[in-house]
Amino acid sequence: MGPFLSKTIMFTASFAAFGTIWAGVQTALPEEQAARTAFIGEAHAAEKATIIPMPRVRAKETGPRAVAIFAGGCFWGVEGVFEHTKGVISASSGYHGGTKRSASYKLVSAGLTNHAEAVRVVYDPSQISYARLMQIFFSVIADPTMLNAQGPDRGEHYRSALVPVNAEQAKVARAYIAQLEKGRYWKRPIVTKVEDYTAFYSAETYHQDFMQKNPRQGYIVRWDKPKIANLKRYFPKQYRAVPVS
Repeated sequence: MGPFLSKTIMFTASFAAFGTIWAGVQTALPEEQAARTAFIGEAHAAEKATIIPMPRVRAKETGPRAVAIFAGGCFWGVEGVFEHTKGVISASSGYHGGTKRSASYKLVSAGLTNHAEAVRVVYDPSQISYARLMQIFFSVIADPTMLNAQGPDRGEHYRSALVPVNAEQAKVARAYIAQLEKGRYWKRPIVTKVEDYTAFYSAETYHQDFMQKNPRQGYIVRWDKPKIANLKRYFPKQYRAVPVS
């Protein structure tokens, strides 16, 4: 997803064969998505899971509903994984870090804002904790060592971040990143930040439940379905076959 540098146009002919292969798995996309999707045909390895321990510091959570916000690259996959997670009531794609006026896909994907593509997760603390959501996020969704990037996507709007919505979440989020840094579970240093919550702006309607609506779309098949498979494999107790919407 997202626009390409103009020089990539020079390689169109080289990837014609890939375009033919992917034609059968793609569905119609907004115009700004088409160029990136065609290019995804290049042979990339599916993202790997890195299973990490639960946070040692846990948040005190009460009530039937709580909210957590995560930024981890393209919001399609982040949303898709959490929609398949038991205890999640809803997951919605959007933008965090910039202004309301600049909260549009056209501006965000062009790198003209301070926004990150993010997902707002509403969950039931009696079924799943903020700690478990963070563990799933770092295990099967986002690579915390990629700076301003995830998978094939590049740009500050694809940065990974935990966005606590209250002081309790902020405390455990910072403690968890410190725990993971000491554990050295990745070969490269962790660059994921804990960002102060300002406001979350919902993305355009066509981005919501994108994986559910477009299960055979090229980007989803290559980059996001492996995340769902990893959730099912490594977190079977948290996996739900039928996603929430």
